Amino acid sequence: MTVKDQVIAIIAEQALLEPEDVTPDSTLENLGIDSLGLVESIFAIEEAFDITVPFNANNPTESEFDISTVASIIAGIERLRAEQSGA
Repeated sequence: MTVKDQVIAIIAEQALLEPEDVTPDSTLENLGIDSLGLVESIFAIEEAFDITVPFNANNPTESEFDISTVASIIAGIERLRAEQSGA
């Protein structure tokens, strides 16, 4: 399973949607994921990919991890995995 497929599956589960209803252009807001759902999604992503997401809940605009769209989340995970593997 690709990073994209895994992220879409996690986000779809949090949004109570089918994976085919989640696109890379989707925002968490338009998928109906609230702040609690966001936190749960981040935890699920960290567990699935064995990474630590640098997320500042008090000021998300200062985080290096962009959560504005599904595609940006996928890109952030891929970047973190590369950094953590020393690639």
